[in-house]
Amino acid sequence: MPVSENSFWSAAAHQDEKDFVSPYRFFTADDWAEFRADTPLTLSEQEVRKLRSMNDPISLEEVERIYLSMSRLLSSHVEASLQLFKQRSKFLQFSGAKTPFIIGVAGSVAVGKSTTARILKELLARWPSSPKVELITTDGFLWPNATLEQEGLMEKKGFPESYDVASVLRFLSAIKAGEDRVKAPVYSHFNYDVMPDQFVSVDRPDILIFEGINVLQSRDMPKGGDSIPLVSDYFDFSIFMDANEQDIEEWYVSRFMQLRETAFQDPGSFFHRYSQLTPQEALEEAKGLWERINLVNLRQNILPTRPRADLVLKKGRNHLIEQVALRKL
Repeated sequence: MPVSENSFWSAAAHQDEKDFVSPYRFFTADDWAEFRADTPLTLSEQEVRKLRSMNDPISLEEVERIYLSMSRLLSSHVEASLQLFKQRSKFLQFSGAKTPFIIGVAGSVAVGKSTTARILKELLARWPSSPKVELITTDGFLWPNATLEQEGLMEKKGFPESYDVASVLRFLSAIKAGEDRVKAPVYSHFNYDVMPDQFVSVDRPDILIFEGINVLQSRDMPKGGDSIPLVSDYFDFSIFMDANEQDIEEWYVSRFMQLRETAFQDPGSFFHRYSQLTPQEALEEAKGLWERINLVNLRQNILPTRPRADLVLKKGRNHLIEQVALRKL
């Protein structure tokens, strides 16, 4: 039976009861902050302001409270992975290089995935070992708008079927195989489309953060019995950004209204037409987009993947983390 939006977190109140069964341990934000231990704060307030997305009020205090404990946790996982690699290399008498450690970051639109991914990238790159950390989003792996229009999928942009999953799997497979200069396609939010013949190159990172709405998505089994790897099969650790539906809707609508006054004002923007609407018309359009597309995607495709994550971060109405769930070992 799937875990509902409310039951997942209400379980936290019963985790100490003898008959309670859950694959997670639950923590309040204050309890989670204690796990920081002596992890140093290596970001400044100015750097945090540059890393956060529009309408995301994350501050240096929030980085100290939540993200330093995450950094310490991930450090332990990366170190354990390295130790296992050394042991396996000795067992196999193998002298090759270790494959990159891949972290998946999932969650709804407007919930703060991008901010989380960018802050983690900076914190992880500043560990004493100075690992090479790269960040790639799944936006570039969307089918081009021309393809989506041809297939009648423009209103399902962001749904699992709107991505070139085969290209995602080839990219992650190449990363895990240790190939150099692996190309990832580039997406433009200004043009609202994949940019033709534009790529970024990922060259053997120590850690790759792979961020996207549906990166924890499963797939239907093929009738012919063919093997079908999942995107998440390539992850060494996964994070799900969570919040109540009503809060995410409010953040989405608020961001839309801000963009209407800023980026959408540019005549070259794909969404320029929204800047010509009255405030009331724009508000109705934003709510319509949320209910018709993003809420449906959240309920049908994104939220059901939450129990597959290793770490779940639950935001409160103020956009700050209130609860944390960590999968048991």
